[in-house]
Amino acid sequence: MDARLARDATFELLEYEKLGPADFDVQESDYIELRDEIRARLIKRAHDLNASLVELHSHPGPWPAGFSTSDRRGLRETVPHMWWRLPKRPYLAIGLAPSGFDAPVWLDNPKVPRALDELVAGTALLKPTNNSLVGWQ
Repeated sequence: MDARLARDATFELLEYEKLGPADFDVQESDYIELRDEIRARLIKRAHDLNASLVELHSHPGPWPAGFSTSDRRGLRETVPHMWWRLPKRPYLAIGLAPSGFDAPVWLDNPKVPRALDELVAGTALLKPTNNSLVGWQ
């Protein structure tokens, strides 16, 4: 899988980790929070790989793919922190829904997301909704 951005930046999957209930301090229907030691381990692994982190989570409801108010609040805190811990590395967040996916990316500014152009999975070319970019600020 790779994700292509304007300006020809590309995320290429190096490895992934599926997290479970024990990896979270809080796991509610509208809010999750990673345990500090899990966050530190993931950041360390990204640092060792000279890689960015990509988060992916799902919204199983019937609404269009996009990031919730709670998601946006969390990303406003998380992305600048990741840019501090993994200096100037882009950050990608993917939100899945039955109707598709949304995927804001922070490529050149930790406070202003941009639209992901496409995601390539095997031979499939997938386009995000970009619903979350409307009114982000």
